[in-house]
Amino acid sequence: LEEAAFQLQQIFRIDISIALNILGIESMRAGHYGIAYSCFKLAADRGYSKAQFNVGLCYEHGRGTEKDLEKAACYYWQAASSRHPMAQYRYGRYLLCHTPGNNWHRHQEAVTFLEQAAVAGITEAQAYLGVFYLRGLQPKEERGLKYLLLAAKSGHAQSRYHVGVCYEKGLGVQQNLAEAMRHYRESAAAGNRRARERLRL
Repeated sequence: LEEAAFQLQQIFRIDISIALNILGIESMRAGHYGIAYSCFKLAADRGYSKAQFNVGLCYEHGRGTEKDLEKAACYYWQAASSRHPMAQYRYGRYLLCHTPGNNWHRHQEAVTFLEQAAVAGITEAQAYLGVFYLRGLQPKEERGLKYLLLAAKSGHAQSRYHVGVCYEKGLGVQQNLAEAMRHYRESAAAGNRRARERLRL
């Protein structure tokens, strides 16, 4: 009986969090940012990862509350720790942008979160990692190209452009100018200005 009561409490707690998060989303769409933030915060404090992510967005963009990147990162971390893919991407990106270069542990934590988000199919994480691995202090060109190709297959025009650069310069793959042209054309057709410039050259 105690176990059944505990299960009902858990379901009730989760259902309230889901309802609060939905109410927050609807309030955000209606432009009622303060109400949205309050709803997200209540659900986030109950441990609901989608609401934790939304509170992070509120702090990052200053919607319904003051803009505070550190608080945003804190909520992204909470959601990322519960395997929320977009929170993993945003928290990983935050760590790389705001961690001193000599902090290897935080740097590795960031890459781990970004890779988890990329594997979960977050195109932004795939694109970010692709460039990160190509331009790092110790470039891992093949790994970078792998992530760029994943993002390009999802329609990310900038990643398609970078794939073209890889083929043009032989980064992580054998140099192939015809293949580079093909990727530049696809990227340019999707509106990428740098790809159009590269084609003209």
